[in-house]
Amino acid sequence: MNWNFDEEVARERTNCVKFDLRKNVFGSADVIPMWVADMDFRTPDFIINALRERLSHEVMGYTFHPREYFTSIAEWLRTMHGWEVSEDWICFCPGIVPALNLCTLAYTRPGDSIVIQPPVYTPFFDAVENHGRNLILNQLVFSEGKWRMDLDSLRRIITPETRMIILSNPHNPVGRSWDTEELRELAGICIENHILILSDEIHCDLVLPGYKHTPVAKLSSPISAITVTCLAPSKTFNVAGLSTSSVVISNPVLRKYFKSKIDHLHIGNGNIFGTVSSVAAYSEGREWLSKLLEYIDGNVSSVMDYCREFIPEIIPFRPEATYMIWLDCRKLGMTGKELNEFFVSKAGVGLNEGSAFGHGGEGFMRMNLGTTRLRITKAMEQIRKAVESIR
Repeated sequence: MNWNFDEEVARERTNCVKFDLRKNVFGSADVIPMWVADMDFRTPDFIINALRERLSHEVMGYTFHPREYFTSIAEWLRTMHGWEVSEDWICFCPGIVPALNLCTLAYTRPGDSIVIQPPVYTPFFDAVENHGRNLILNQLVFSEGKWRMDLDSLRRIITPETRMIILSNPHNPVGRSWDTEELRELAGICIENHILILSDEIHCDLVLPGYKHTPVAKLSSPISAITVTCLAPSKTFNVAGLSTSSVVISNPVLRKYFKSKIDHLHIGNGNIFGTVSSVAAYSEGREWLSKLLEYIDGNVSSVMDYCREFIPEIIPFRPEATYMIWLDCRKLGMTGKELNEFFVSKAGVGLNEGSAFGHGGEGFMRMNLGTTRLRITKAMEQIRKAVESIR
């Protein structure tokens, strides 16, 4: 089938965070919104059709997760990532961020330490600090043209109270799809020090052409036994508003602790439409995803080429995964606050300011490329004019 990713879909006045909260976030509604990590493309037709079919039965009472919810996920992971997952390893959770918090509560106690690797997705910080756990920062480093984990530093900063590391795999915002060697070394450190790996793999299906996603838990049985993996169709298929994710846990003890938290909070039923969309996405989504990734890769190339030719002051890092691109704006010589003001007031573009992702994000901006080529071209032209005005 042919899907039109160039179609401009009006998202205003739909209670859309990205568009309808621009005034609240940026102080102006007159900005091109390229911040929140959802896409401006229509949710795929096979998901919409499945939802419509379910709506034809006009009773929305209590439901449970049918077997195909679990089988469709297991089959997707097997065919797309070569990861053999038993159906009973899969646990429902109403979102990845809730899963991060539930895992913190399930596997650590107040006063324990948890490692994160900034600059990184901001809810990682909250999942640690909001529950009275101590935060250990294992800073990413830029080396040989790539962002990398500083595993030598990780060995030094681990304490006897360190219980868990929250891993972004692929990494948001720097766009790395960690390779097998990096993940094996990280996992070895964790096994040696009895540290649990909580792996946020929500972007795992958004690996761009030429790269490959490696699930941490796939590497070996001992690594799987200390790994809890968070997955969702939300980023890949643009269904974030349906609050449906899954947590894959092979270790039965760890799975028991996680399920007990879900049960105690009575949040395990989910919602009808999240279940339907998940089954449809993982059962029918391969061809659509292939076309999406081609389009996103084209968007990435467009921004890379444009900056190289017209805005050399901004250096974009080509992402290996995700539809977010990490822009090095340090040559502009601005603070984070000044950068944000510059992009909003001078360029009319709303991005995520880098320091929000923690130490190491200063001087960077995150741009969402999950939108039309036309919108990206307009945004880049406005940024070029703004930079030219201060040269």
